[in-house]
Amino acid sequence: MAFSKQSGRQEESEFEDRVIHINRCAKVVKGGRRFSFAAIVVVGDKKGQFGVGLGKAGEVPEAIKKASKQARKNLLRVPMEGHTIPHEVKGRFGASQILMKPAPEGTGIIASSSVRAILEVAGVKNILTKSLRRDNPHNVVRATIEAIKQLRSFSDIAAARGKTVPEMFA
Repeated sequence: MAFSKQSGRQEESEFEDRVIHINRCAKVVKGGRRFSFAAIVVVGDKKGQFGVGLGKAGEVPEAIKKASKQARKNLLRVPMEGHTIPHEVKGRFGASQILMKPAPEGTGIIASSSVRAILEVAGVKNILTKSLRRDNPHNVVRATIEAIKQLRSFSDIAAARGKTVPEMFA
């Protein structure tokens, strides 16, 4: 919910938030343990735009709020052909590797929880994914972002080559 200063009432935000992971960290001090929290949040408009953010704070709601704010600053666009991605792609970050393949209509999102959250808020409806190596949520999310950054639509590729889309496939 976003607050509008002009009207003085709340209006519905176009972005949907999803918490991917919350990590609790403990620091041992003289009087016991001090806990802090880190949250990974993804926001998206279900029309091809999404952003991922990491927030750290002493309380979970504050960490989620910070992560959500950062995610809104780092928006990316997913090139789509219908309700799927244009081509197969592999993304890698750290020890995590993710494979994404386009899927026919009616397949749905076949993905792990971290990747599923990103693809759902981005608006992708049919896709096959596989996490090939490690499953650390931080690295899987970043590997997914790397894979999405590698995607290019057919019209972009055709324009770069100075052709039309039908000419490329002829």
